[in-house]
Amino acid sequence: MRDKKVTEGKKTYKKEIKAWSFTKCPVFGYITINSFEKELIDTFPVQRLRRLRQLAGSEYVYPGANHTRFEHSLGVMFLAGLMAESLELDDEKRQIARISGLLHDVGHGAFSHIFEHILINRLNKTHEDMTQWIIKKTEIADILNDYGFSPEEMARRAVGKYEKKEELYMDQIIRSSVDADKMDFIVRDNYHTGAGYGDVDIFRIIYTLKIYDNNILINITALSALEVFLISRVQSFRNIYFHKVSRSAQIMLSRAIDLAADDLGLTDFKDPYDYLKWDDYVLWTELLKNEKSRPIIQDLQRRNMLKVAYEVVMYQPSGYLSKLFTTPQIRERITQEISEEAKVPEDSVVIDVPSVPSVPYQHSITLKPMDIPVFKEVDGRVIKFSVDEVSEMIKLLKGFMNIIRVYTKKEYRDKVTKAAEGVLGELPHSAKISY
Repeated sequence: MRDKKVTEGKKTYKKEIKAWSFTKCPVFGYITINSFEKELIDTFPVQRLRRLRQLAGSEYVYPGANHTRFEHSLGVMFLAGLMAESLELDDEKRQIARISGLLHDVGHGAFSHIFEHILINRLNKTHEDMTQWIIKKTEIADILNDYGFSPEEMARRAVGKYEKKEELYMDQIIRSSVDADKMDFIVRDNYHTGAGYGDVDIFRIIYTLKIYDNNILINITALSALEVFLISRVQSFRNIYFHKVSRSAQIMLSRAIDLAADDLGLTDFKDPYDYLKWDDYVLWTELLKNEKSRPIIQDLQRRNMLKVAYEVVMYQPSGYLSKLFTTPQIRERITQEISEEAKVPEDSVVIDVPSVPSVPYQHSITLKPMDIPVFKEVDGRVIKFSVDEVSEMIKLLKGFMNIIRVYTKKEYRDKVTKAAEGVLGELPHSAKISY
């Protein structure tokens, strides 16, 4: 990967990496930063992350949810390095893991996941594609080259897609069932929202990691911590990421972006810096100026939100319902049917399934990430198995949670509720919306 210099049999970097300083993280305490990492942190793409909220929309529910992608990225860098250290990787791989964690989110658009639907629908790309483009084509590439790292390789590593067979564990530090990204955002997002589901002993999990057949396994001695982590993840999705008011704000922002996208040229970027100019502050200002999107932004300024008229939460997988509500044409037809039945404008009815677009969320709640390999050692032999083989709690969690909601304007709520019940089926009394 690297242009190596050799002095008396010892690997060195093209440019010397020195200790620099540290920063204080409210979640993990002091995080050390070396000279290489400082140069990357001070680039425009990484500094821009200070102007991207981690949970855009959640501040309408949790006033403290104003933390940014910047501090999250520092946390992922810290945890990725700690995982590499626990796995007893050499200094070079530990540095690669830390840089991958630091850069993993540089491709996010304004308002984080809310911008994703624009990338998907108009360019067939995700923020991970943008991350790789930015790493390869901005000042980040120059710094990586200065220290002897390949920007092309680091671009793939930053999104956990290096896919080198003998180093699968390096991808898994960044992208897996229990990776540095998920461990940081579960703990950090709960800390800043105050939701209360983030009291997870992630260090117990990290310190029991082992590499076996080039993959990361978790020691069965950390099973209790792993169970708490997965319960916290499920509860965080339901109470933070998929909260009805958070989703209302996200849907409204998504609609405003759609309406103004052509006028603002949001996908007309010719180089990464055209894309990077859009942060939360800049886009909000431009949306407020734009005649088409202004009414929505003004509603958000007054917290005049779309309201839930109908909601169903399903914990059992249903192929039929999944296909029904994840197929755009079918959702559009049902939306039209509800609006006609309620006698309200069609653009006043929104069917939302949080795990798919209208507003996509990167970490789906379909819970496939429950397939976590664990191990125990017997007489020096490693015995590998799936975590749900040894945990009834995780076996129960390993299922499916799909939330189907119908949103509308406050003044249409009663009519849309009645129409949605007629089209989708009447809700049982226990599911009636009383908020």
